[in-house]
Amino acid sequence: MKKRMRVLASVFAVSMALTTLTACGGKGDSKSAEASDPNAKDTITALLPPVSGNFQDTFADIQKEFTEKYPNLTLKIEPASWEDMTQKLDTQVNAGSPPDIAFIGSDGISKYVDQGMALDIKDIATPEMINDYDKGPLEYMKKGDGLYGFPAYMEVHALGGNREFLEKAGIDWKKVQQQGWTFDEFREAIKKGVVSEGGKTSRYGFVFATAGVTSKDYLGILIKNAGMPSAFTQDLKYAYTSKNYLEVLKDIRALIDDGSMPKELSSIDAGKRWNMFLTGQTMITGKGMATFEKSANTNNEKIKANDGSAVKGSIPVTYTVLPVPSFLGEKAVSSVAVDGYVAFRGKKEPSEAHKQNVVKALYFLASGKVAATTNNDLFVAQITESGRKAAESMPVERDADNKAAVETMLKNAAPARPDIPAELEAKAIKLEDEVIVPKLQALIAGEIKPEEMYDAVKSAAVSAFGEDGVVKD
Repeated sequence: MKKRMRVLASVFAVSMALTTLTACGGKGDSKSAEASDPNAKDTITALLPPVSGNFQDTFADIQKEFTEKYPNLTLKIEPASWEDMTQKLDTQVNAGSPPDIAFIGSDGISKYVDQGMALDIKDIATPEMINDYDKGPLEYMKKGDGLYGFPAYMEVHALGGNREFLEKAGIDWKKVQQQGWTFDEFREAIKKGVVSEGGKTSRYGFVFATAGVTSKDYLGILIKNAGMPSAFTQDLKYAYTSKNYLEVLKDIRALIDDGSMPKELSSIDAGKRWNMFLTGQTMITGKGMATFEKSANTNNEKIKANDGSAVKGSIPVTYTVLPVPSFLGEKAVSSVAVDGYVAFRGKKEPSEAHKQNVVKALYFLASGKVAATTNNDLFVAQITESGRKAAESMPVERDADNKAAVETMLKNAAPARPDIPAELEAKAIKLEDEVIVPKLQALIAGEIKPEEMYDAVKSAAVSAFGEDGVVKD
């Protein structure tokens, strides 16, 4: 009888345990892995944009290969466009049920850390995973003493020129690639690239996308070369109240007033910017990334084929990487995009086994074959040893001068700032979204003067960080 009671008690205990585990499961199966069983079936969710031109086409293969490596795990990928990526992620975060993984810029990590929705993986990632990454890019995925994901690439935000037009304008592009240029030199150079007749401009010297998802880029890239490599100084004072910030705003307006940039610049998005470059409507474009060389080469091949697949009205272009000019005698500092796969948690604490599974998926996406394929597609450098090894069998043909120019700019990359507290960075992002971006659009459109934008940013900064929390020079 006692033996029978022990058996019944054991059965009852097991039943209660199973009931409890079922009740504690998160959405779907994604949070239901048993903490004590690393081999339990589990699903990891990921929200991913088109990181490269071919990336989303490989999702089925990525999911299959992941399950082949980890038979008990399923990687469920939700595709998103760049335009709706942030909105989708924020909607899920605000509902308390974000994906386990999302591909975002490293500069966005602080917002989710501040909300308590980013998952710190520093004690979950293995030493082998950590040591696979180049140190510089990995630092960008840190905030304070936490690590919140793995980087996919470190990409320079440069400018891109039409080599034929540059040479016709008498611009020594090789010297610029090697030694850089000042804003005054840049300003005079792009004036030479303008083609105008009868008051109508058929070619501008410089076009930068400033509408839509690119609205933050233009000013953010320029000010790094004006003594403000970060929104905060080393002593954590908000930097954009510096007098140098006002001078950059004046220079932005000057390029439009010179006629070197279109008056309707505020309405030019990324797609139109690139179309203008390929159709010969501008000598220099921005922001320029390494993958643009590949895109230009692909369009050149389509023009040769004469099959109607090339961009309408496009011309053959030899894409030439150019650095962003430096301002006010300050050191040139390259703006870099370190984007990657960031781990998230819901309102409910995920199990330890699920956290480990999320990190396995993070690393799978950001290293080895997947990273090598994506980075080769983008023409960007591999930043993991496993990616470099996988890329050995994936030859890429690049312009040698462009490759050297990017390598030079990477040496001058703005350093990561994991020391900036998440709450300060979150305030800076809010200030950028609510004040800087709309005021910049108004400045570019000619609706306000540089001084008006500067005063608005300064007032908002003092309100957010206090009189003693901003730069006064």
